Amino acid sequence: MIDITLQNFESELLQASMRQPVLLDIWAPWCGPCKALGPLLEKLEVAYAGRFLLAKLNSDEQPEIAGQLSQAFGVRSIPFCVLFDRGQPVDGFVGAQPEAQIRAFLDKHVPTADEMEAEAEAEEAAELAAEGDAQSAVERLQQAVALDPGNDALRSDYVKLLLETGAVGPARAAYEPIAGKALADARISALGLWLDASEKAASARSADALAAAIAANRRDFDARYELAQTHFAAGRFTEAMDELLEIVMRDKGWNDQLARKAYVAILELMTKPAPKPAAEQAKGTLELTGKAAVQPADPVVDQYRRKLSMALF
Repeated sequence: MIDITLQNFESELLQASMRQPVLLDIWAPWCGPCKALGPLLEKLEVAYAGRFLLAKLNSDEQPEIAGQLSQAFGVRSIPFCVLFDRGQPVDGFVGAQPEAQIRAFLDKHVPTADEMEAEAEAEEAAELAAEGDAQSAVERLQQAVALDPGNDALRSDYVKLLLETGAVGPARAAYEPIAGKALADARISALGLWLDASEKAASARSADALAAAIAANRRDFDARYELAQTHFAAGRFTEAMDELLEIVMRDKGWNDQLARKAYVAILELMTKPAPKPAAEQAKGTLELTGKAAVQPADPVVDQYRRKLSMALF
């Protein structure tokens, strides 16, 4: 538990909520219901074992913060609790609620113990992968998915790493639970196309045979697409896009725009995820809105996006 002031609002509340949800209890020394609620919230913080952090704000001592939060939520009484997550106030409640009701409120917003453990496993997997220990990273992500099987982003990372390490069979098995979401999710769709390419690569013609077929007929789109698939399967993304672009430039609608779709899928796989938004620093007046996350620039991705745009338009 920590006491919030205007000076530590940004670091101890907004920034802290980037790591875990923070429940802010707005109270006053003269408030009877506040005195009843406070110890209950402290008890729940211990019981939830790190699933959320409790912060307290004395409205008499910090009227600026209390006033702006009360105005934002249309609340004029205390105790008033606001839950912050990723730098944003997301929900709240007013009054000394019973324990069961507060638990129900928390359970809507804070991660479960398994979800927290899965996130920790995923973070360690990312570190292991960065160090070049791909096999250990795969094992960590496998454990993370087992702990939080409904986390599509986590499962997608697992499928991607399996494909990067050539484990096509396990990747297909891991992908199946999210395959039905491919139409609505560009990343899942891209992984599905990468899987398809990886499965077909084993029976593809040799590179020499495909090159000969293309040399004999520049419009042999089947051979060119097959060559692109072998590059795609092997993670040679730019080589794959070069072949796919040749198809798009000659016939945009070939095979229900299959070349364009594969090209876009590769761009999706090459695009680094946006960083988590950083919270604004409080400077005299209270700032509650987080900074927009900026997509990391990648000159290769940008170059190939431009190439596709020029080919299409």
